[in-house]
Amino acid sequence: MQLKLPPAPADETMQLRLPEPGAFDRPQEQPQAGKRGRRKAPRPSVLARFTAVAGARLDPFVPFARRLRPRYPRPDRTDWRRWVPSWRQSLGAAGLALGASTMLLTVAYAATDIPDDLNTFATQQDNVYFWSDGTPMARTGWVRRQAMPLKDVPEDVRWAVLAAENASFYSDPGISVSGITRALVRTVGEGDTQGGSTITQQYVKNVYLTQDRSLGRKFDEAMLALKLDNQMSKDEILEGYLNTSWFGRGTYGIQRASQAYYGKDVSELNVSEAAVLASLLKGAGLYDPTLSKANHKRAVERWEWILDRMVDIGKLSKAERATYTKFPEPIGQSNQYDTGKQSDYLVQLASQYAKKAANLTDQEFDRGGYQIYTTFDKDRQTELTDAVTKARKQVRKDEPKKAKTAHFGASSVASDGRILAVYGGPDHRRQGFNESNATTVPSGSAFLPFVYAAGLEHGVVKERGGGATPVTPQTIYDGNDAVPVSTPEGPYWDRDGDQVSAHNDGNRSWGPITLHDALAGSVNTPFMQLGMDTGLDKVRDTAEAAGLLSSSFGAQVPALSVGSATPSAIRMASGYSTFAALGKHTEPYSVRKVTHNGSRVALNTPKPQRAVGAKVAAEVTSALTDAYRADHPASPGAASFEVAAKGGTTQDDKAAWYVGTAEDVSTAVVVYRIDLARSLEPLPLDGIAGKANSGVPYDIWSSAMSIG
Repeated sequence: MQLKLPPAPADETMQLRLPEPGAFDRPQEQPQAGKRGRRKAPRPSVLARFTAVAGARLDPFVPFARRLRPRYPRPDRTDWRRWVPSWRQSLGAAGLALGASTMLLTVAYAATDIPDDLNTFATQQDNVYFWSDGTPMARTGWVRRQAMPLKDVPEDVRWAVLAAENASFYSDPGISVSGITRALVRTVGEGDTQGGSTITQQYVKNVYLTQDRSLGRKFDEAMLALKLDNQMSKDEILEGYLNTSWFGRGTYGIQRASQAYYGKDVSELNVSEAAVLASLLKGAGLYDPTLSKANHKRAVERWEWILDRMVDIGKLSKAERATYTKFPEPIGQSNQYDTGKQSDYLVQLASQYAKKAANLTDQEFDRGGYQIYTTFDKDRQTELTDAVTKARKQVRKDEPKKAKTAHFGASSVASDGRILAVYGGPDHRRQGFNESNATTVPSGSAFLPFVYAAGLEHGVVKERGGGATPVTPQTIYDGNDAVPVSTPEGPYWDRDGDQVSAHNDGNRSWGPITLHDALAGSVNTPFMQLGMDTGLDKVRDTAEAAGLLSSSFGAQVPALSVGSATPSAIRMASGYSTFAALGKHTEPYSVRKVTHNGSRVALNTPKPQRAVGAKVAAEVTSALTDAYRADHPASPGAASFEVAAKGGTTQDDKAAWYVGTAEDVSTAVVVYRIDLARSLEPLPLDGIAGKANSGVPYDIWSSAMSIG
């Protein structure tokens, strides 16, 4: 008998339930009443799902792909032949390489941007200064380069360069594949990397890249050249290339090269000379014919080849080529454009004036590219420099100890304001300040013409509140020494309570004397009183209107009339030139024209202004003419009314002047002593300047003016 038990009811708490697939990937459901929450399986990743789908769809192509897979090393070959690819493998590898290279180049070209800024060195130029006759005087700047518009470069000159460097320039895409390949091989082999590049590539290298030989730089060069060729015209690229290429002798650009090798502007070159310059692009150190015999031989061969090449490409006729049989020898290397002892002073004056008159900042000017046409006369500059140099040597010989502290300043100024010559010092590189422009010592009796002009122009006032009385050249004044100075109120007293008196040179008394004769004889006392009668403010205004700077005047005291002002030699010459110009003054200027890479720059050129009346100026000139005749009766200039001049001394012997005009040119010369190692206080001359009207200043003046 069997005992049967009924089945036990299922206990749900004891059952193990597994989650359904994907349960963990679905949002959790909130448990409902009477139900428990369920866990779900995680959802596969995106990559896993993509692989599953792609695998299912590509399954039919798997056998085909297996057949395409290269069997390498080749199992059906033995020995070394196993490692030789089949033609299919070789073709596939080549196609893959070509596709990858094309994609790389496409991406690289798209990612290449033309830099906004050129190399600083590629844009830097020098500034060139010219004499008044247009011949070169000096240059300044670290780089010898002057940009020249392509329109100013003759077509023969352009094609000489193209024949030498890149005859297909106007038709190529900006790069040469064969040239790049050769350059890469040479770069890897550390050989010569010159040649093989198009002009576009060379221009890119000049203005955007460095000159290193790396593969990366060569790749950048090619990409930039391709892009530049699509963004710029061929003429723009050629112009840039001609203005940035190195030609040797420290020059960049064909304009400066033309000046350095043939002493002329590029616009004046013929095709034969251009072929020589074109040969230098291959390497100036190897092809400058003046450096060695080997260089000369190479240069001649290259010159002949370039001319023949121009015939081959149809840019030079055979008939014209036949006329060029003699090699055009370049001139020797010259420093004609470098600044030097005296030209530095001229450059200093001209650059300061050019920046001010053209409203240029220092930064703009220092970038270069300016042509400054000065007013300096080369012959007069030479004469003035030689005259002062001769006088310096004589003073050193006669007074070697005193000569160590002697200084000479001089300048010639035309009646229309042009500064024709200056003597600034022995050497600008050893003495930076310009003595012709220094306001260091008093003008002394050389100032008397301005007092005379003021009296003639404005008249005098003898009584307080009274009207002005006219003054003429024949008006009498007391010419005795130690005459007390008076005002309408009575004697003039200084701050110490002493009555001020005037003194003549050498304490000489002249008695009653006309103003005309007083100026002709350089008698001080009448003019010290005339200044008080006219009004010191009017005297100062007249002197400033004639050309002296307000900064050169000190206290407005009686000594002002006998030359307490400290004008420069330039300003003193300018003041006297006002009388020669019949009373019209033009501010002295040193630059007549400025261009920037051939384009005219607006310049504020001074205009003449009325300083004193024409009759007043003529009378001052007449008195100065008599002064010159009296002091130098035997001089050839004494027979001419065109010479009007006088000397100037100071009561404390701190300076000696000679200032005068001949043929509408005024020259001022000053000699003084200062020991710069101790102070800026002038020292007594102690006789080194000679006599007042016939000493060292006059000797310099007469030599510079070709008088005597």
